[in-house]
Amino acid sequence: MRTSTVKITKKDNFNSLIAALTDPTATVDIDALVEFCQNEIALLDKRSAKAKETAAAKKAEADTLTEAIAAVLPSEFTTIDEVVALINDPEVTRGKVQYRLTQLVKAGTAEKGEVATSVDGKTKKIAAYRAVV
Repeated sequence: MRTSTVKITKKDNFNSLIAALTDPTATVDIDALVEFCQNEIALLDKRSAKAKETAAAKKAEADTLTEAIAAVLPSEFTTIDEVVALINDPEVTRGKVQYRLTQLVKAGTAEKGEVATSVDGKTKKIAAYRAVV
């Protein structure tokens, strides 16, 4: 003999919660709603902990890249593309290097300037960075 069980969805639980809050005559299973809310809170806590863990891992990765850039940054002005070439890692993009160089400038361990380069016979100034000595 099979017993039929009706699955109560999140939508059902939220509708019951709304009914309990808005209609004093509504009959709702308070214990089931409390259990539902506690479960949802636990899920939020789990997601939050995972997000913090992921953020910490990304920050550690960023710190490693910042240290690597600081280690290869020469004392003469060098363009961002040249710094990317010095890092020599296919995972490291120009944008990542530029962001880390800006952080190094803010921290006072690098200095930003410009270098003149010739493109199609025209002189153009490009942002460049160097290690503070």
